[in-house]
Amino acid sequence: MALIREKDSKRLHIKSKLMGESLVGKTFLQSLEYKDAFKILPDVNVLKIGGQSITDIGAKAILPIIDEIVQNSEQHKMIISTGGGTRSRHVYAIAMELGMPTGIISKLGQSISEQNALILSTLLTPYGGIKIGHDDIPKLGAYFMQGCIPVIHGMPPYGYWEHPPEEGRIPSNRTDVGAYLLAEVIGAKQCIFIKDVDGLYTDNPKIDPDAEFIPKIGARELLDRNLDDLVVERVVLELLTRAQNMQQVQIINGTKEGNLTRALNGEHVGTIIYKDI
Repeated sequence: MALIREKDSKRLHIKSKLMGESLVGKTFLQSLEYKDAFKILPDVNVLKIGGQSITDIGAKAILPIIDEIVQNSEQHKMIISTGGGTRSRHVYAIAMELGMPTGIISKLGQSISEQNALILSTLLTPYGGIKIGHDDIPKLGAYFMQGCIPVIHGMPPYGYWEHPPEEGRIPSNRTDVGAYLLAEVIGAKQCIFIKDVDGLYTDNPKIDPDAEFIPKIGARELLDRNLDDLVVERVVLELLTRAQNMQQVQIINGTKEGNLTRALNGEHVGTIIYKDI
């Protein structure tokens, strides 16, 4: 390791391309050359099970999805990521009424998502289900070698350092974002959001029966449409526009038997949102 001392200074630098740089200059950052991002687990599917859309419905919605996960576990490696659902919305409402800052609200949302992870990992325990935390990501390879089905709570680990949202105090980076970022960092095969609707619509189909179904669309195009309601968190679309590994996400209706199996097998089920060229 070569150390270089600045002229007329006591400061030492390690010789590298980034030596002495502030890492904020646009021109400098654009000049850097990067190798292709290393895909840690390219054969793994990240499945985000919706909190309000699936878990809150109870056994009627959860158990068939658990069965389908188990049926596919020998052929497909999966990480299950959980949402918060109605209880997270309840705790958000209380926290906002009490004037809690966004970072505290984020931590509260995490605790609800983690409860759902405990529920799903318990149901999967007889089949290799194991509840993991964010610090267990480096252990995933070993878990898969043992035939485990890891279950992780979906809230990304910003916690107290959650970014202030554009409006209000509800965290912008919630469980959909956490599932996507997990898929991005491990270089996953797929990122599938399991909801209780057939995919993306021009409006909430539960409220507007005339809403138009969108089977496939680019993330930037969807952002430009500025739709009032979306089936996936808006930040996911923003992250997709600068994706390195995870170039698309798929949204499926998990209440329809066989949809998950078809999606795992690479079929176009529901809606695909992709990174625009």
